[in-house]
Amino acid sequence: MLMGTAERRMAPEEGGAVELTARSAPEVPDGDIPAAGPDTSAGERPAQSGRPEEREQQSAYRPLWTEEPARRRRLPDPVRTAAVRAVLVVAVTLIMAMVAFLCTMAGSWLAFPMVIGSVAGTVVATWGVLDVWVTRQIWHQRHGVVSMPSSTARAMRRERRRARRQARSAERTQERIRRRGGAGQLSHG
Repeated sequence: MLMGTAERRMAPEEGGAVELTARSAPEVPDGDIPAAGPDTSAGERPAQSGRPEEREQQSAYRPLWTEEPARRRRLPDPVRTAAVRAVLVVAVTLIMAMVAFLCTMAGSWLAFPMVIGSVAGTVVATWGVLDVWVTRQIWHQRHGVVSMPSSTARAMRRERRRARRQARSAERTQERIRRRGGAGQLSHG
């Protein structure tokens, strides 16, 4: 939020008429945001124009953040769904355990039902975490080898596919030759 101060100037032409102009307070640069705009490098200062409209336009185009590539790939949808479900179940279980503890300390009648709920929640939370692990394993099994593109597993798979294709094309060629050869011969009666 910019707070401005009023500055009084005397206009010489009008014989002492007072002109009020708003002057904005100097901006304190943020540690993460460069002081220079997007058009300038870090070492040089932006060209200050005399008109405030142009200065406002220049500051309006300063980016709020810079895009960075993700360090890790996004989780597959089924795995992410299972993970969110597991986190929610674990959070609810922890809250129930905390309430059970506090009710026990206070001597409330609600302590026993909350302890039972916490035990049941622990079982469900364990199932949720195992569900994430199993879903992840199933997804990897169905959608290929977990490896880099240059891995030996992919190369072996490629070689097997190439060998199968060659065997099938050789088989088709032999079948065509047999059909042609058999049709052109005369029977020896």
